[in-house]
Amino acid sequence: MSTPTSVVVCAFDDLVPGGAARFDVHGTAVAVVRIGDDVYAIGDVCSHGNVSLSEGEVLCSEKELECWKHGSTFSLVTGEPQTLPATQPVPVFVARVVDGNVEIDVEVAA
Repeated sequence: MSTPTSVVVCAFDDLVPGGAARFDVHGTAVAVVRIGDDVYAIGDVCSHGNVSLSEGEVLCSEKELECWKHGSTFSLVTGEPQTLPATQPVPVFVARVVDGNVEIDVEVAA
């Protein structure tokens, strides 16, 4: 059984606008993306290959993150791939800014 818990990963101001950063949250690689005043968190490993998504380009107007290796893009909202070759989604996590810090909700084994 698992239970959701909030984890502070960084200060909001530490995130580059229009950029992504990788964090390890209880053993899960998470890409955190800042677009304007909003933050998004998705699994950092491309579902097509073992590649870090946080090293890819953020497509701000589409709210997508592009895998630098083969060009698949993933929705920051749903985790669904928007372009081939990826066909499987990556996980998404609830992310928010609280008191200037970025918090992510993750499932932790109880």
